[in-house]
Amino acid sequence: MMKDQAQALRHLVARASQLSAEREEQAVVSHRQARIIAVTSGKGGVGKSNFSLNFSIALQEAGYRTLLFDADIGMANIDVLIGNPASANLFHVINGTKSLEDIVQIGPKGMHYISGGSGLHELFNLPDNSLESFLAELESWNERYDVILFDTGAGLSKESLRFIAAADETFVVTTPEPTAIADAYALIKVVHRIAEHTTFRLIVNRASDWAEGRQTADRILTVARRFLSLDIAILGYIFDDIHVMKAVKKQIPYSVLFQDSLASQQIRQLAKAYMNNSQQQQDSMVKQKVSSWLKRFTSFK
Repeated sequence: MMKDQAQALRHLVARASQLSAEREEQAVVSHRQARIIAVTSGKGGVGKSNFSLNFSIALQEAGYRTLLFDADIGMANIDVLIGNPASANLFHVINGTKSLEDIVQIGPKGMHYISGGSGLHELFNLPDNSLESFLAELESWNERYDVILFDTGAGLSKESLRFIAAADETFVVTTPEPTAIADAYALIKVVHRIAEHTTFRLIVNRASDWAEGRQTADRILTVARRFLSLDIAILGYIFDDIHVMKAVKKQIPYSVLFQDSLASQQIRQLAKAYMNNSQQQQDSMVKQKVSSWLKRFTSFK
């Protein structure tokens, strides 16, 4: 009898310990907030949107809940790259016929995306009470995603700068072309002067090899350090790969259509390396909130 009671007591203690551990784990998860990234470029045609899409897919595939928000006014094309033109976008949210929840689409590997379309222009012209309502719904997604990426327009439009200034980090996509390098640096310089807190990471796309990728990055890093006293981290390089254009023509992301291609392998490596680095900064991830992004977003004029 005593033996049975002792076993029962040990079972209860073990169960209580397990429940306590589960509650602690749930508490940590419930306080995690989405890391908010703006993806931009100094000029169009460098593969920014294609990077944003495939990077989002790679994050989702690696186990991180990911939302890609197409914030490219006038050139929103994430849904086209996926091959699934959205029937509803931000315009329908702005005019009150849809909610944000209604226009979230499920993409490859289960990543989520929102098509921007013409609604982005109307978003910046909303009266304060309507904008607050829109942002309040977005804020309710504090714990829904691990990463939210805003694929902004190329160049230095006021709308793009607003997303960049509000984000936790800004990814700048460039290529080895001299004009792309010059425009990437020009964008970094302007953003740094307007929003000094901005943290940049550089991606060199369509490099012929590692040496060209590194040389391209070094050109930007050197002038940024010399003239802006700014250190920029290199996220990585993606080599020129014929499979990328083949996938674009078929309207299927290359990381899905050609999973073993060089570009697909590299985008997955970049996603894993980025999140592993982010895990080392877990405290900053816990403290970041969508509400902080919203405050910066609305205060930027």
